[in-house]
Amino acid sequence: MPISGRIDLHMHSSISDGTDSPEQLLSRVAEKGISLFSLTDHDAIKGGLEIIDLLKSGMPAFITGVEISCRDSEGKYHILGYGYDPDAESIKSLVARSHSIRIGKLQKRLDQLKEKFGFEFTDDEVEGLKALDNPGKPHIGNLMVKHAYAPDRDTAFKDFLNHISVKSENIGPEEAIKEIMASGGIPVLAHGFFGDGDQLIIGDEMEQRMAKLKGMGLMGAEAFYNGFTPRLTRTMLEYADRYDLFVTAGSDYHGTNKPLIELGDNGLDDLSDAPQRLINFLSEVADRTFNVV
Repeated sequence: MPISGRIDLHMHSSISDGTDSPEQLLSRVAEKGISLFSLTDHDAIKGGLEIIDLLKSGMPAFITGVEISCRDSEGKYHILGYGYDPDAESIKSLVARSHSIRIGKLQKRLDQLKEKFGFEFTDDEVEGLKALDNPGKPHIGNLMVKHAYAPDRDTAFKDFLNHISVKSENIGPEEAIKEIMASGGIPVLAHGFFGDGDQLIIGDEMEQRMAKLKGMGLMGAEAFYNGFTPRLTRTMLEYADRYDLFVTAGSDYHGTNKPLIELGDNGLDDLSDAPQRLINFLSEVADRTFNVV
């Protein structure tokens, strides 16, 4: 387990909504001088399995990861899972159910786009979307641009996709935490102040969330994150102290889908500057880290 250097424990490949394949990602992680990383595709572990097969001597160390989309009556959450056994039935079942829910939401979004805006796609295009490992709004947005329903994907989101809502079954944070732990993993709250990525949750609401999630078994919180200001990082570190949580660091890299975010950009330049709770996390997952000497 490296005790110095750079780490990045939050990134996405083309298996979910990133643009780099797992193989390309592994190469770029090495080029950036990152010594330890995790691939945390949304609701999918396939990319991590590919990474494990690709690892060779001298390459960065790797920790299994996943990011589960969750929702309950009080809002949306993204729960990261680290260091799980990729062969465990609990994690395989969790991502399979997540994928099934995602496909259902995809169809409902397509139905609403047709009903509200008259946007239609060919059967082959729809089947192509459903055949993806992790189809979602970005893929629909790309298809809208292809048909000239929107000039670019940002507009597709702003003017159309963000104005439709779908009701469906959801995975609750308690279930995600339970199944990650059952697979030998560590559940961690991703970008907590941002909820599912599009919110700003602070003050009493954030405090209540942290207390609730800790009660469900949450073991860590992402404190070093590309979108966090120094103040937000300090506040999350305070939550980690208050609720006795591990701390992690991630960029949330998506390749060209989020071009302003680079690998390793998480506000932590070197592990020598890491707080003890992050060092404790790395020690906890040391025997679950893939590292080819």
